[in-house]
Order: sequence, then C-alpha cells, then structure tokens
Amino acid sequence: MTIYDHVLTENDFVHQNNLRYPFEERGLQFGDGIYEVIRVYGGKYYLIDEHVERLYRSAEAVKIEVPYKKEEMYERLNQLLQQNKVESDAKVYLQITRGSAPRDHAFPLDTDANLYAYVKDLPRAIDKMWDGVETITQHDVRWDWCYIKSLNLLPNVLAKQAATEEGCYEAVLHKDGEVTECSSSNVYLVRNGKVYTHPAKKNILHGCVRMRIEEFCRQEGITFKEESFRIEDFQYANEVFLTSSTSEVMPILKVDELTIGNGEPGRITRRLQELYEEDAGISEDQSLFKKNAKAQ
Repeated sequence: MTIYDHVLTENDFVHQNNLRYPFEERGLQFGDGIYEVIRVYGGKYYLIDEHVERLYRSAEAVKIEVPYKKEEMYERLNQLLQQNKVESDAKVYLQITRGSAPRDHAFPLDTDANLYAYVKDLPRAIDKMWDGVETITQHDVRWDWCYIKSLNLLPNVLAKQAATEEGCYEAVLHKDGEVTECSSSNVYLVRNGKVYTHPAKKNILHGCVRMRIEEFCRQEGITFKEESFRIEDFQYANEVFLTSSTSEVMPILKVDELTIGNGEPGRITRRLQELYEEDAGISEDQSLFKKNAKAQ
C-alpha cells in the first residue's frame, strides 16, 4: 500500500531559490504578520487614513518595522489602483510579515519585512444589506489582543465556517455570555433609540467603519454607548446590525433562533446605511435605496 496518490519525480522538487514565494516565510510558518483590507468605491479608497493608521499601530504592537514610511505607503497603494486601472468597486488586501529567515521562534536579526498587496473586484452586497442576514453565536476563543490585526485568524475562520454550515452570514462571538464582536465584523444592539457596542478595548478589533458609526450617531443625535451587552440582551433589542469594510452596515434579523424586533431592518440601521453611502461617495445609481425603491 502506498501513502501517495502521485509518484514523486525530480520535477516535483523545487530549489528554494526558484520558489514563487519567499522561502521560510514567517507569515506562513508562524502567522507572524499583520494585514488590512481597504474598501474601494468607484476606483477610490474609502477610510484609507484609518486603515493606514491601524496598520502602523498593529506593526508597532508586534514589533514589525514597516518597510515604507506612511507617505510612501500611500503612494504605493495608489500605484496599485493605477496599475490595475481600477474604476469600479473593489478591495485591497495588504499584508506585512516579519520576513524570511531560518525557522526560529525568536525574531530573526537583520531581516527585512515582506510586504504583499493585491486588488480584487468586490461588488456591494446590495441584496443582503437590504434584506438583512441571520447569525449564530459562538464562544470567543481568540487571544486577548484582538485590537492587533494579525494573521492569526484560525479561531475566526472556524467561527465563520460554523456560521456558513448553518446557512448563516456571521458568527456573533461571546465570552461567558458577554458579546465581543463577530468573526470578521463589529456588532451593535439598538434598544430604545440607543446604539450599544462593546468598548474598544484590546479584546476586539477597533473597526474603521465602527469609528464612522460613532461619528454618524453623534451627528444624528443618536446615543452611542460603548457598553458591553450579553447574549440574553438580544431578546430585548429593537435592532441589531454589524459593520465591516466589506459588509458596510448589515442588518441582522436573527441571532440563533431568536428573531430581532419585528424581523425587518430597523429605522436606525437604515439611517446609518444612508449616512454610510453619503460618506463613501456612493453614486445615486449604485445606492442601496435607489436599487430597492420599489420595495419601499
């Protein structure tokens, strides 16, 4: 009995100098790196300042020296869009690792960081944003420093997969019943006209869209409370929604088997979606509300 489905030949072996990726890359071997996902609308970045600032904060937290100064980083990111002639909605994935060096847990000496970035088309999830989505709850088993946007995402991946297997959009994470965030987004509860979300401590990611939501609420006179809530509080919610750079402002209609409010996206969620579109410069013909005018 053979343990191989394929008999190896000399053509299956590649010299390390001919690899298409750096040999002994610490991002691959240790998850020793950081990343950002930046939204692009109509060929223009949205919240790029917030993303770049967070990238450098994450790098400082894990002691990675970013290979470019901020001004150079902006220039490189703009070149990426120009080289790809991006004029539509897209996302840019940017990753920085500690570099390539012989495998050792300790930091390598005199090793330059590796930077990777690519752009990919990403149309807006109009139908989901209009209709709302369903979620499940999962125990939050991640490390305590989730404010660092690191490559160590296996717990997030497993939580998202659990949601996918249940036919749901997201997994709402909690520690002993206290809601933190979702597998790849921040989560909010609306009760009596007030928006509640977990405080921006080290155990959650300080979302770029999350910061905008706080601004939107302030300008609309909506109380925004950085105050944690529990799983059982969902039964008293009038609305629930999540935010991220790729999900924007997404209404949540169900958490596990619990229907939120009247089972439809709520008034505050809808208003925040409008403000998001205005802030992001979404054209009228691409507007969530224009495309669903008949449903209104």
